[in-house]
Amino acid sequence: MKLEDQFLRYFGSSDLAAVTLAALEAGIDHMRVDFGLERDHDRRFGLWTLLHMLGAAPDLDIAFASDTDRTAARRFIEMTERHEA
Repeated sequence: MKLEDQFLRYFGSSDLAAVTLAALEAGIDHMRVDFGLERDHDRRFGLWTLLHMLGAAPDLDIAFASDTDRTAARRFIEMTERHEA
């Protein structure tokens, strides 16, 4: 899963700065639907991380049934927070 490919798929551009607010909101909605339907574990986690970076990810308890996935997501959150500081 390449990030640029995901931007193109959901937002119609690989440059998020060029995406209109309406296109961003529509892309996030589309991504949330795909996240809910996705059965591939790795792709589902990848979609969640992208949603998280966009401030639109579902809560961990809703997003992931397994403790292992919730722990991995928490680690991802901690890494991104450290990077932002």
